[in-house]
Amino acid sequence: MHDLIHQISSMIRGMWKYRRLGVLVAWLVAGVGAVAVLLIPDRYEATARVYVDTQSILRPLMSGLAIQPDVEQQVNMLSRTLISRPTVEKLIRMSDLDMAARSKPEQDALIEGVTRALQIKSAGRDNLYTLTYRDTSPQRSLKVVQSLLTIFVESSLGDSRKDSDSARNFIEEQIKNYENKLTEAESRLKDFRLRNIELQAKGGLDMAGRMAEVSATLNQARLELREAESAREAARRQLEEARTQMRSVPVDASGKIATPDLDARIDALKRSLDALLQRFTEQHPDVINTQRLIRNLEEQKRREVAELTRAAQSAPVVASVQSSPAILEFSRVFSAADVQVASLRARVAEYENRVARAREQLKLAPQVEAELAQLNRDYDIHRKNYEDLVSRRESVVMSGELGNASSLADFRVIDPPRVGPKAVAPNRVLLLPLALIAALGAGLGFSFLLSQMRPVFFDASTLREVTGLPLLGLVTLVENDALRKRESRSLKRFLASVVALIAVFVVGMAALSYRSGSIG
Repeated sequence: MHDLIHQISSMIRGMWKYRRLGVLVAWLVAGVGAVAVLLIPDRYEATARVYVDTQSILRPLMSGLAIQPDVEQQVNMLSRTLISRPTVEKLIRMSDLDMAARSKPEQDALIEGVTRALQIKSAGRDNLYTLTYRDTSPQRSLKVVQSLLTIFVESSLGDSRKDSDSARNFIEEQIKNYENKLTEAESRLKDFRLRNIELQAKGGLDMAGRMAEVSATLNQARLELREAESAREAARRQLEEARTQMRSVPVDASGKIATPDLDARIDALKRSLDALLQRFTEQHPDVINTQRLIRNLEEQKRREVAELTRAAQSAPVVASVQSSPAILEFSRVFSAADVQVASLRARVAEYENRVARAREQLKLAPQVEAELAQLNRDYDIHRKNYEDLVSRRESVVMSGELGNASSLADFRVIDPPRVGPKAVAPNRVLLLPLALIAALGAGLGFSFLLSQMRPVFFDASTLREVTGLPLLGLVTLVENDALRKRESRSLKRFLASVVALIAVFVVGMAALSYRSGSIG
């Protein structure tokens, strides 16, 4: 700590040795600073205040019907982003500031200067905005603020219309895209249903329900077939019993051998065939089975006639078919039962084929249902988006018509553009003390620099440390009255010069303050 104090003391004593040159440098720097402050051109500020009224009566009335943008947020964002290069270039052209800028560097410098000088300040939640611009010419600053006010109002309205048109065009393009997607989805869904028409649900039943229904129908048909076969077997036994009771060979009125049971069955089958042909085609399974039974019975009749003929030749028998009504009745019942059995067999075979096909289709049902669900999901999504876009388009159209019918924001000029008669910059009363402080600092710095360039030793220890040589002795200066008087006069002149410098600046600041007050 002692060494630090010793170094500071030596530095101050070295600067004190060159105090006269320091004061001279301070006066020179002060003069240059004062002249520079006085030569700074005056800048005049033009201002305008605008109030944005966003409380339109149409906003609550059209709530939910039209898209209403946040006007306050739009205006706030516009106030923050309005001062951009395109806007400044437009402002320069409107204010004729580009008349003096000839080259590209000059134009860039002009744009940067105007951008720095422009300000748009917001008063918070009151939607009150202040537009300011500073320039060396009052007329030019006023013209710039007037142009900026025009651009501010027009940009807010124009951007709203542009946003509405852009949104409408975008929605129209999206609607066209989704129309194409819907058409493609409908085509894919139609092709899928045509390819899998047999697997589609009928009557609200899925594949498992249809399989159960067909199986139940098959079981019912099998039950009816067993019942019909039992009835036919009973009729056959009754017919056989009746035949055993007849020992004679039946012959008809013309003397030919008769087969009443086969004839009755053939007649019953032919009547059934006629009834089936009225309902179905010749390719129907019931028709084919009935025709096959008729052919078989006719073949059986020929064989029996041949056998009875041979038997009649060996042992002639006389009988009459007309006198045996029981045989005729039993034959008719047996033929009807045989027809019923054949029909039910054909039905059972058909239902068995249906069950087999349904079982195969049931294996493919999960994959088909998954594909159908995917297609339906894609179609539902596209349709929902399409309907939402159409609804939004109507809202955008209504919003555009609402904007054309009435403005959602009303711009009111509270204070028209004006420029004050007094310059707002530079503040010379504030700059002169800074110049004085800079001058005093320059004087001190110059004295310190000389003390370091031409150092002086004020004690023996410092000299011994710097030179590294042994010190033999010291010669002390004995101050007399003449030396003390000279030092006193030098101190007074130093203080007087410093006080005079400060006084000059104080007088200058007072004069500038008085001048500014008189102009205001």
